[in-house]
Amino acid sequence: MSEFLEAMAFRHACKKFDAEKQIPAEQFESILEVARLSPSSFGMEPWRLIVVRNAGLRKALKPSCWNQTQITDASELVIFTTDNNVVRSGTRYVKDMFSRRGLPSEAVETYMGVYKNYLAPIESDEVLLENWTAKQCYIAAANMMTYAATLKIDTCPIEGFDKENVEAILDLPEGHSVALICAFGYRVNPQSERKRLTAEQIIEYR
Repeated sequence: MSEFLEAMAFRHACKKFDAEKQIPAEQFESILEVARLSPSSFGMEPWRLIVVRNAGLRKALKPSCWNQTQITDASELVIFTTDNNVVRSGTRYVKDMFSRRGLPSEAVETYMGVYKNYLAPIESDEVLLENWTAKQCYIAAANMMTYAATLKIDTCPIEGFDKENVEAILDLPEGHSVALICAFGYRVNPQSERKRLTAEQIIEYR
């Protein structure tokens, strides 16, 4: 089995972390680097990561996260937020993201037009826009979790939280929203038996 598939087999949603065991700093920095290098739609990189290390802040967040112990016990807690305003069509940010590719100005303007046509129906609805930017966060989170598994570091993606409360506690700037939370650390209990559908149930060849 390849190292990648071994990591996929190792990874599970860890529900109970060893609160006394910390991830080595250099390993966690490499996990964050995986997020930075992850792909995103149109290369817009809308994610903004908050690494919560303050014990008081974690304690404050816990009730709004269904009182899940991962919030306070995990070695590292990463909250994936999105900057929804900067990715709207026509912003300086979007133009800079296209311009950094070293393209001629005409090509940049062409990309700006394509992007505007794509995003128009999405950015007209705040919920749709938040959903679109959140999807980009899930790509980065998945990459981080799989990479962490190659280091024998456990993870738990968390969607069980009161979004408005968490955003209020974090005092996010206008236009920013929370997409998901992910805990990183080391398991206390053995991994439970993995349950998955068969390949025949999920794959169709045409």
